[in-house]
Order: sequence, then structure tokens, then C-alpha cells
Amino acid sequence: PAFRRFQRGYYRVYLPALAADWLQGPYLYKLYQHYRFLEGQIAILYVCGFASSVLFGLVSSSLVDRLGRKKSCVLFSLTYSICCLVKLSRDYLVLAAGRVLGGLSTALLFSAFEAWYVHEHVERYDFPTEWIAVTFSRAAFWNNVIAVGAGGTADFFAEWLGLGPVAPFMVSIPLLVLSGVFAVKNWDENYGKKRAFSKTCGDGLKCLLSDRRVLLLGTIQALFESVVYIFIFLWTPVLDPHGAPLGVVFSGFMAASMLGSSLYRLAVSKRYHLQPV
Repeated sequence: PAFRRFQRGYYRVYLPALAADWLQGPYLYKLYQHYRFLEGQIAILYVCGFASSVLFGLVSSSLVDRLGRKKSCVLFSLTYSICCLVKLSRDYLVLAAGRVLGGLSTALLFSAFEAWYVHEHVERYDFPTEWIAVTFSRAAFWNNVIAVGAGGTADFFAEWLGLGPVAPFMVSIPLLVLSGVFAVKNWDENYGKKRAFSKTCGDGLKCLLSDRRVLLLGTIQALFESVVYIFIFLWTPVLDPHGAPLGVVFSGFMAASMLGSSLYRLAVSKRYHLQPV
């Protein structure tokens, strides 16, 4: 029972943050198109966001450990809320700054929350380490469900209610505020080991170059991610001229992703014994 209470406390903060993130997926390109920007200008805005994620991703773990995991989660709620508000502006440089803030927020979303959970699980509550996988597995399941629902929700506000492509970004803000408030009220602060950034990067580079498997895995992952990012950029301008409901299409993508995850888990289960080699 104590573990389940602890889990629920984590999900109350983490799941609204994920929902806010997914809501912004279907209509980002459409919003920039609505503001009359050219395809090349939109591409630069996308690159600003991706480059920002890379740069902040390098320092996010050190930043989170020094600042505190709880404070970092609250910072995420603040920066992502500002990023959403910025979408109301039609100024190109303001929108570019918003994309940079979005990159910082993404880096925090995929580092601070899990780091906080692992520390509390092991250090404060002393639950069995193997239970961590249970929590993250359920979080992954709900992440997929939320992603599917977010597409339909975004479509409802943007198209059905006729509020336009900026509406899903505004709907994200209350969820981000809710996540930040729950973190402030219910979470205790914890910190990581303070390591020099140069040492962290040096250790990572040494691991990358000393083990051929790590280098190959990183290369394959980078190539896969590049394909995904190209797809993320192109799917809206390809489908939108045909009148496709973007939110519903997005939900379809997320449902397919959830199906792929389910098939993988089934394939490596004891019943089928398929293993990656």
C-alpha cells in the first residue's frame, strides 16, 4: 500500500506533464503555417527546437543534480508554460525563442522526473530496486494512452470548437500548472552528486570510443531519430492539403506506436522467447 501511494504521488505530477507535451504535437506546423511563414522559415524554427534539445540535453543531468530534482520539475512547468504562451505571438524571433525554451523543457521532462523518482524510491523509501521497472512500465503504458487521447483532444479544441491551431497549446498550460503545483505540494526535494560537466562528458566520450557496440548503438539510434524528425516535420504539409484531421491522424500514429511496443513485449515474453541479437 505504501508503494502504491508513492506511485500515485509520482503519476499525479508526471502524467499531466506528459499530456501537456503530447497536446502540442499535432498542430505545431499548422500553427506556423497559419501565421503565414514559409516552409523554409518553419524548418528553421524546428531546427531551433531540435538543436536546443541537444544542447540542453548535454547539461540537463548536471543541472538537475545541482538545482534539485523537484525544483527542476517545477522549472519545467514554468518554462513550458511560457513556451506555450509565446505561441500567441506572430513575431518570428519570439517564436524562435519559444522553440529554444521548448528544447530546455523537453530536456528537463526526460531527466528530472525519473531522477527524482529513482532517488526517492531507493534512498528515502528503500523499496526493492526491481520495483522501479514496475512504475516505469506503467508510466510508459499511460504515456501511450495519453498520447492517443491528446490527438483527439487537440482536434476537438482546434477544429470542432473552431478555436484554431493555437488552442491545444493554451489547453496545455493548465496541465503544466497542475503538474507544478502537485510537485510543490507533495514532493520532497532531493539532489544528485555534483560532478564536473567536463568529467561527465569525458566519461561519456571515453565509453563511446572504447566500446564498438556502444558506438554502433549510438549511430543506429542517431540515424533512427533523424528519420523520425524528418517525418515529424513533413507529415503535416503532406496530409493537410487533403483535409486530413491532424489530431485524429496524430492519434493514429500514437496508437500504432503503442501497438509496436505491445508486439515487442509479446515477442520477448516467455511464450515466444524472441530476443534481440
